[in-house]
Amino acid sequence: MAGTNSDLELIAEGPAIILVEPQLGENIGMVARAMANFGLAELRLVNPRDGWPSEKARAAASKADHVIDATKVYETLEDAVRDLNFVYATTARERYGFKPVRAPVTATETLRAKFKAGERTGIMFGRERWGLTNEEVALADEIVTFPVNPAFASLNIAQAVLLMSYEWMKSGMEDLAETAFQSVQQRPSTKEQVFGLFDQIEEALDARGYFHPAEKKPKMVDNLRAVLSRRGFTEQEISVFRGVIKSLDAFPRRWPKRTEKSAEGEGTPTNGSGDND
Repeated sequence: MAGTNSDLELIAEGPAIILVEPQLGENIGMVARAMANFGLAELRLVNPRDGWPSEKARAAASKADHVIDATKVYETLEDAVRDLNFVYATTARERYGFKPVRAPVTATETLRAKFKAGERTGIMFGRERWGLTNEEVALADEIVTFPVNPAFASLNIAQAVLLMSYEWMKSGMEDLAETAFQSVQQRPSTKEQVFGLFDQIEEALDARGYFHPAEKKPKMVDNLRAVLSRRGFTEQEISVFRGVIKSLDAFPRRWPKRTEKSAEGEGTPTNGSGDND
């Protein structure tokens, strides 16, 4: 599968993801995939409608088998959170209560700190259709809510887990601008290589009658060179351009390549068949 590499370290840590009465195995599988993408591994299900295990969930997890295989099922939410020290409840609805409401970035920073301190934590997600009840939210320590469009605030469960999992991964990064891989380092081209590109392009275009009328050729050449020299090319980029231009010679030219004599105004250009135009 694209994007997976069994030779690299598999990150599997962080808060438990708790799904309350999830309905579809496919949704559970997509949650597992989102968790695996960002280093979470502990999935807890409370009374899944279609039972467990689920082959539909495994298929939708797209090789996140370590999450699927370790999934635990509970009859009640109380049982699912009983061994945890701190729990967040996710909701997009305004709740009238006494619990602090946090943004995802703040919530995951709190979870990261508690994780480093050795505490066991979790994040609760409600049903696909109507989320968590007030009684279920009451079992959490704090609420986390997403900055979504207030007129269209509903997220599907896998999207919600993905957002929190992403924030969790970010909370452990020393540099948020860091990426998993860098572009290949390439050497900048020399001016000689750029001049060679100029000459090759101009020759190929001239052979096909591009510079017409002839009196406008100097200005057209200047414009062409200005475009090609706008940024610094690398050696590899010059090589790509020259390879493309070279491939044009596989097709008939309007005129053959110029000889030194024809370049000086001697001789008569001919078409590919040898007849005069």
